[in-house]
Amino acid sequence: MKIYSMIFFALFSMPSFSQIDSLTIKNQKDTLKYKIKKENRFKVAGNVIADSFLSVPGDFSAMGHTISSDWKRTALYTAGIIGLIAVDKQTTGFLHDHIEPNIDYTLPDIDPKNRIPYVTGHDPYIIYPIVGLYAGSLIFNNKKGQVVATNAAKSLAYSYVITQLVLKTVTSRNRPHRRLNDNNPVEEPFTRNQWDFGNYNNIHLKSGPNGGTSFPSFHSTAYFAVAKVFQMEYNNYWIPYTFVTAVFLADIKSHEHWVSDLLVGGLVGTIIGRSIVISSRNQIAKRESGAFNQNPKKFTMHKQLVPQISNSMVGFHFIGSF
Repeated sequence: MKIYSMIFFALFSMPSFSQIDSLTIKNQKDTLKYKIKKENRFKVAGNVIADSFLSVPGDFSAMGHTISSDWKRTALYTAGIIGLIAVDKQTTGFLHDHIEPNIDYTLPDIDPKNRIPYVTGHDPYIIYPIVGLYAGSLIFNNKKGQVVATNAAKSLAYSYVITQLVLKTVTSRNRPHRRLNDNNPVEEPFTRNQWDFGNYNNIHLKSGPNGGTSFPSFHSTAYFAVAKVFQMEYNNYWIPYTFVTAVFLADIKSHEHWVSDLLVGGLVGTIIGRSIVISSRNQIAKRESGAFNQNPKKFTMHKQLVPQISNSMVGFHFIGSF
């Protein structure tokens, strides 16, 4: 009886402890290898760029989900936009007469040679910090900064395509006469009629006071898209929104827009920036989870049964690896 008791306890005691120790060491080595790989500069930069491209379908899916997930909310926003257009004469006239005259400051021209195509006015104040953030993050191997800069650049690109190329072309709204409440004759392509839509004449690749290019504001869309990206990534409202507002207002007299153009542009930009960040986070989580489990649906286990005999016990050593 004594020999059987020894065999029983031998099977369920010492072998199990030795297996736990070996697995712990193996996991520690795997974790160390992953950390070394994670810290590789080129690997980090490559992953950020790859995630940026792979998340493009998710970006547009998130935008569509924002609109379609709650039709009551979408209908309410649509009604609000129509209401803004209906009172545009009053609000835009108030903007021209009472707000713009009190905004009297400008910013130094940091790109007098216009070295970046399609970049005008104070746009370099938005673009150069993004470029600087990415370059600095690449030098110091900061993954977070690279992700933020890449998402911000995508928000500018999407704003250009969605607002400048698509929405402006579809709506073809004429810009408001400046100043709206004066008695001067209106010169084309400007108008005093806030319902002056459908004036298609061409697809305008460059932003400017052309006919049928008023709704919505491209600059408002782009600035708010970038601000939303920085706000969500760094969990801070005040700095990004204060900065883009200060840049926008410094050049407000050159923005020939109805008030509704500006507000709708801000709304579109917010949707774009939010969707990009959500999609980016999903893509990063998907890739990082795949780094630990390349095929979560496939599970294999290798088993070994090893006889173990010593002066004090007789038994079998069961080893399972997976």
